[in-house]
Amino acid sequence: MSGSGEDGRDGVRWLSDAEQASWRAILRGTRLLEQALDDALGDAGLQLSEYEIISMLSESPNHRLRMSELAAMVVQSRSRLTHTAKRLEERGWVTREQCANDKRGVELVLTPGGLEAVQTIAKVHVQSVRDNLVDIMTPEQFTAIGDAMGIVRDHLDPHAASGR
Repeated sequence: MSGSGEDGRDGVRWLSDAEQASWRAILRGTRLLEQALDDALGDAGLQLSEYEIISMLSESPNHRLRMSELAAMVVQSRSRLTHTAKRLEERGWVTREQCANDKRGVELVLTPGGLEAVQTIAKVHVQSVRDNLVDIMTPEQFTAIGDAMGIVRDHLDPHAASGR
């Protein structure tokens, strides 16, 4: 519902028509982008959420991250991450190991086969990001979107490390 953007009798500050149009473009655009990125990974038999996990592991020290930390980084519940990790384990791309310094914790570890897979699949993913986002905008527009989403990220996750 859109309106004048002012408080109505119900105390709600409704979106103006321009705000509503922008909000709907953001919502639909992010969903379509995620679908396009997912589709690009389809030939590898991989979902974007799975790629994001192995990508994060490939960039981390010793190719390992604590499951709870990884879940927060990729914005997944621990339960969902556990299910995704199981699928990646079945491919031989990751293993789960007890944390060396905390026996209660579990780390997800990228295997050599997983590292090889992410290095190959990264080319497809990056090309899809370019084709469906980066290269359809000016550098200034792309920077502005990154800056705007950084504000959203920091507002919704103020304890997260910046630049994540």
